[in-house]
Amino acid sequence: MGCALHTDYSLESVEMRNMKVQDDKILAGCCGIYCGLCPRFQSTAKSRCPGCKILSLTISCKLYNCCVKQKGLVTCAECEQWPCEKYGRFFEYDSFVSHQVCQPNIKQIRKSGLRKWLAAQKKRRAILEEMLADWNEGRSRNRYCLAAALMPPALVQQAVRQAKQVMAKSNVDSSDVKTRARIMKSAIEEAASKSHIMLQLRKKSK
Repeated sequence: MGCALHTDYSLESVEMRNMKVQDDKILAGCCGIYCGLCPRFQSTAKSRCPGCKILSLTISCKLYNCCVKQKGLVTCAECEQWPCEKYGRFFEYDSFVSHQVCQPNIKQIRKSGLRKWLAAQKKRRAILEEMLADWNEGRSRNRYCLAAALMPPALVQQAVRQAKQVMAKSNVDSSDVKTRARIMKSAIEEAASKSHIMLQLRKKSK
């Protein structure tokens, strides 16, 4: 996307302290990203991003400026000019988060409406946060976020069930978080591979 995260960004700033995420629409990025599935939103660090719309209060994003500030829209799905040149140039490659879902998400919002799309994203987020709470050894957040964004929720749930079965059969101690994470990541990779889903970011060749 068009805005980059400053390493010294803090939720303790005046703007962020007075802004609370009370409306799910705040997590609907203009471009089609759902911020609830972003590793920087799910971070517990001081530099945690509260969502690109809130972040855009202090860091300029061309899409936010056009969509929200100039046109008063929630997402680009509401714009009669979508897809436009300004939108298209952002999504050929990924940054720290996959942009592969952006255009399909915008199309889905246009088809079924923002409320229904947000409900589906909240289901993805619930599954993601279960994995982060129970299966993260401290290094798997990015992987789980990518899986939650790119894989159908039913497929991720299938991987979670498989991981739980492996845990039970192998008699793995529930406190062994490293082994739990390894089992979960293996289950996710297997499920993604069988469905021909590539869980990787598309990097621009040098």
